[in-house]
Amino acid sequence: MKYNWQLSDWQKFVYDDSVIDSLCIEFAFETGEVKGLVDSLSAKIKQETILQFMISEAIKTSEIEGEFLSRQDIMSSIKKNLGIGEVVDKIRDKNAIGVGKLMVVVRNSYSDRLTELIIKQWHYILMEYSKRILPGYYRAGEEPMQIVSGSYGREIIHFEAPPSKQVSVEMKKFIKWYNDFEVKATDIKKALIKTSIAHLYFESIHPFEDGNGRIGRAIAEKCLSESLNRPVLMSISSTIEQNKKKYYQSLKQAQRTLEITDWILYFSTLILESQKNAKQIVLFTLNKTRFIDQFKNIMNERQIKVVLKMFENGVSGFIGGMTAIKYISITKTSRATATRDLQDLAEKSILISKGEGRSRSYDLNLAVEDEN
Repeated sequence: MKYNWQLSDWQKFVYDDSVIDSLCIEFAFETGEVKGLVDSLSAKIKQETILQFMISEAIKTSEIEGEFLSRQDIMSSIKKNLGIGEVVDKIRDKNAIGVGKLMVVVRNSYSDRLTELIIKQWHYILMEYSKRILPGYYRAGEEPMQIVSGSYGREIIHFEAPPSKQVSVEMKKFIKWYNDFEVKATDIKKALIKTSIAHLYFESIHPFEDGNGRIGRAIAEKCLSESLNRPVLMSISSTIEQNKKKYYQSLKQAQRTLEITDWILYFSTLILESQKNAKQIVLFTLNKTRFIDQFKNIMNERQIKVVLKMFENGVSGFIGGMTAIKYISITKTSRATATRDLQDLAEKSILISKGEGRSRSYDLNLAVEDEN
């Protein structure tokens, strides 16, 4: 069984683009609706919304690779690189610095012409604090670059990338293909096709020792934004992370052929789902703003701090609910004060209590209606 890069003229992919005809219509509707929602936001809420998307993408693109970073560290890194926020918290995990900065750089440079230098710079940003590899350089050495799974001695090889000595040539071909593939901002079908192929093509070269998945997903985001002529508001990695097995299986199948109709359909569907999820996040951010505006005058500073903390996890919610112990940790107050504050929030219908005694916790009452 040969891999795609071992086939002659391997960058000449073949596909039936009619498989995404109906999907393109749906994507046009969804992306238009999200754009309309975002355009109607105030500058402050718009900034908060964009921040939430970058945080989600940074966290999930890392989780796909088995790296679990602190949301607080990621948020601090992104805020620092955006130049927002009065005080930037100290970032404990150095890896969060890199992936947070990468999110901002990719978004801000979406319209720049893609070059090898840019991709290497992205890799340097991402892997700057890695002690295992040389950031910003293609892989070297004689050892084959293989994607494997399974226990020692029973490994299964899913894919083997081109030899290291071939990487530089392949990357030059990739850059040429990418820049020769022109897309008009109104041509959604070509935008989806180019983005799908760009990700597959880059992942098949696998030019770096580590970080290829994260850079490959950054290329997909850049490609879609560049093609549509505006920064997209979605987290592709969040959608991939929901079903990693399907992602890797689809990638594995596509890397064994030049006939990639199934991959085009899979990845375009993934982008559509990401856009649908984006709409929920935008609506959540809007609801959060309305919620805080509605109740801020009847909460003390401790309570506001805790409620904002509960909103930080986004649509997925505050895991395990708020408890007295968590309240004490966040506000540095006494147990008596924490208990009194939480009961007060429940009485005001800001939080909903569940459980009894030591197992009591509280969730945000997002269903509450403004009675004013």
